[in-house]
Amino acid sequence: MPTISMFYGIIIRMYYAPKEHPPAHFHVYYGDYRATIDIQKGELMRGTLPGRQTKLVLAWAELHKEELIADWALVMNGEEPFKIQPLQ
Repeated sequence: MPTISMFYGIIIRMYYAPKEHPPAHFHVYYGDYRATIDIQKGELMRGTLPGRQTKLVLAWAELHKEELIADWALVMNGEEPFKIQPLQ
């Protein structure tokens, strides 16, 4: 699963596999925490993150929503997703 962005100790990854289950989403790793974020809704689907990291990830996702949707289309076609700028 390629890492598409990293910031403040948060790692954002997207499965590089055709037929990944909908809805469009990405995976977040922060220390021992794991979460899945729905790209369209901009909300936590599964897992947990500390409050501050949740806010950072959701803000980043909103800023890069179009890029995330484009990356989702790539992985659905079995192609590698592009890197996305970290939150600064």
